[in-house]
Amino acid sequence: MQPIEKNDVKSTLKEKDGFHVWWRLLRPHTMTASFIPVFVGTMVASLEQSIDVLLFVAMLFASILIQVATNMFNEYYDYVRGLDNEQSVGIGGAIVRDGVAPKTVLTTAFSFYGVALLLGIYICMETSWWIAVIGAVCMLCGYLYTGGPFPISASPFGEFFAGLFMGTVIIGISYYIQIEAVSSKALLISIPVAIFIGTILLSNNIRDLKGDKENGRKTIAILVGHDAAVRLLATLFFLSFVITAVFIALGILPIWSLLTFLAIKKARDAYKGFIGKTMNIEMIPAMVSTAKTNTIYGFLLGISLIIQLIYPVSL
Repeated sequence: MQPIEKNDVKSTLKEKDGFHVWWRLLRPHTMTASFIPVFVGTMVASLEQSIDVLLFVAMLFASILIQVATNMFNEYYDYVRGLDNEQSVGIGGAIVRDGVAPKTVLTTAFSFYGVALLLGIYICMETSWWIAVIGAVCMLCGYLYTGGPFPISASPFGEFFAGLFMGTVIIGISYYIQIEAVSSKALLISIPVAIFIGTILLSNNIRDLKGDKENGRKTIAILVGHDAAVRLLATLFFLSFVITAVFIALGILPIWSLLTFLAIKKARDAYKGFIGKTMNIEMIPAMVSTAKTNTIYGFLLGISLIIQLIYPVSL
């Protein structure tokens, strides 16, 4: 088999030049993993009191900036470690295919962290400086996800940390800055969201299993194998919807949250899209469906809380 040339990869993936290079570097399909938790956490808070729109916007942009900076760290350190090349799919490709200087990518990532830090200072001034401690831990974990001598992304714990920090922690902070109190309800509601965020990373690792294994990584997908990892993905989808149903039955979530079950079709598409696939480029649609499952579920969850605020219904 002849190696795939750089231009062939760009053509196959329909990659364009110019502004699109930087847009791909941000990995926009992952941005919902930062938007959804802020949206959900804020909507949970809205059931108790009016929200501060400026704090919501500041938290939203800070979360997105940390997310895209993490993506850039991933692009940079995977390139430095020789994990990405011109044939790699599922990456921005700014360095290996578009010729962007690695130092530029790294500097941009730290610049985004700097802006997120300024937004964090504003949030702390308006609420509590304890948020600075939690935010610093989030930013450190974002860097260590692919940076440092022992990147989290190369371990079996990548999905757990992604779900914990991008799901539970972000929802908790988004709730806290509005109410200035800790809520067990908000933390419980964060569980299915955190699981869905974890599935985005799991789908990524399923797609990249072969290449990651050759580079000595030890992700869950590598440890259990492709078929078992796909079954795990389906199990996590199922678990999230079961938890949602239980929360609705217990009154933790309103009856309107049944809307989230509209995401089941996209979850099924993701699961079926991985079955029998061996080439990573074939699994891109399944990974996209996984990200869309998180987007649809999280968006409808937030909307259900808004509807409950306007038309309160109790079981």
